[in-house]
Amino acid sequence: MQIRYTRLLTGLTVSVMAIGVTAAPSFAQSESAPPSALVNQRSQDTLEAARAASPQTSESTFAYFETEVQESLANALESVWDPERPRENGPRTSWGDPDLSGYWLSVTYTPLERPDELAGSPLYTPQESIEAHQRRVLRDASVDPATVHYDWTEFGMDNWQSPIRPNRRTALIVDPPDGKMPAYTTEGEARRQAQLRGYTIETRDTYERCIIGAGPPRIPFVQQIGESQMIQTPDHVILITQASSDVRVIPLDGRPSVPENIQNWLGASRGHWEGETLVVETTNFHDKRRFRATAGDLHLMERFTRVANDTLLYEATLTDPTTWVAPWTVEIPWPMMEPPGLWEFACHEQNYGIINVMSGARVRAAEYQEEETER
Repeated sequence: MQIRYTRLLTGLTVSVMAIGVTAAPSFAQSESAPPSALVNQRSQDTLEAARAASPQTSESTFAYFETEVQESLANALESVWDPERPRENGPRTSWGDPDLSGYWLSVTYTPLERPDELAGSPLYTPQESIEAHQRRVLRDASVDPATVHYDWTEFGMDNWQSPIRPNRRTALIVDPPDGKMPAYTTEGEARRQAQLRGYTIETRDTYERCIIGAGPPRIPFVQQIGESQMIQTPDHVILITQASSDVRVIPLDGRPSVPENIQNWLGASRGHWEGETLVVETTNFHDKRRFRATAGDLHLMERFTRVANDTLLYEATLTDPTTWVAPWTVEIPWPMMEPPGLWEFACHEQNYGIINVMSGARVRAAEYQEEETER
């Protein structure tokens, strides 16, 4: 049985803006520390000292969860995702459309881009995919107890404790064929550099600031925030995500999109059916929404296909000529989750944690400035 951590602290959201954490450091933005200087340069020394002092090891941590790990592996290995396998037609609604309703999980061990050592190999063999999955599960479950981190495993929230499964794909990107994200345009690269995290609230991404959650598009980027619920009517599909409690209402009645001057953090979506697949076109993203250097010009085409009773295939094509030199497409199989699939997401970790993050970043920036002054 999958254990899920229920957040019990409700209604205690802290306004970080109200307590002054956006105050800029004493030096000008043009003289600010580069992102690399905002990282603890002695983190490895700290980690080694913590390991020496810890009564536990990665091996003892894994031993504690070994029985659960083996059970998770046994379940996962029964459902290897094979894109070459013939697809089944899924169930249908009472009015005849493909039934996409239920709870789905967008979490994977497959990297977004194909590793260089796998260049030219878009697919593992089934056995290779199992072995790769096993390695990642064992590494994930062998938590280094000296690392300061959110204790996912203790609360049943680690990736391997979910319905995650092996994938024959060596990357989520299926187009371009090399499995790599296309190069940034000159404008896109400049925007990417400008959007790097810094020492002010405005430089942190929208998820970290509790504005929106994971997507669209639904590309996994951290552990266990990929839970979704899909609800259908004849005229609409509603996609609810646990992260930030985002709700996308997708009309299916052929109405035009909203005017270009109306922007939304989640964009404006319109859907239609193509056989067994729900195709959703989304435009009108907010120009301050940061997704891999985009700035409001992203054109997103998503495809949702029920390929088995327990699997929803998610495909997304991202087009933005101001950001990338070519469109790119990802493919992610979503395993079904047992209800209740979603819990309240009150964003307490970000509301409290970002105060410490900002304080730490400013300390590092000040240290950098002091060292530069002494040179």
